[in-house]
Amino acid sequence: MRTYLICPTCGSDDIVKNGLTRRARQNHKCRDCGRQFVEDAQWKPSDRPTDPSTFKLIDLMLLERIPLAGISRVLSIVPVLLLDNVPRRRFHYVIFVCQ
Repeated sequence: MRTYLICPTCGSDDIVKNGLTRRARQNHKCRDCGRQFVEDAQWKPSDRPTDPSTFKLIDLMLLERIPLAGISRVLSIVPVLLLDNVPRRRFHYVIFVCQ
């Protein structure tokens, strides 16, 4: 019995096998959008942080000059999602410190 896979990006069921990952897991590719994915990913990144306490913790870590890689690792947030908020917050700190 074949299990049917659905693309996590576009929802299409037109999926083909696309070799193995370096961890020897089957890699798949969507023919519609071209996304590559593994059926059961071991690590799934969290969505955008929406909790105000998470933003407050990010602010404190930035004030302590903890690198973005460290913040993303501790809070299990993808670094790209973390970068969306950093420039605005750094500008806020510059204004706050100078006043």
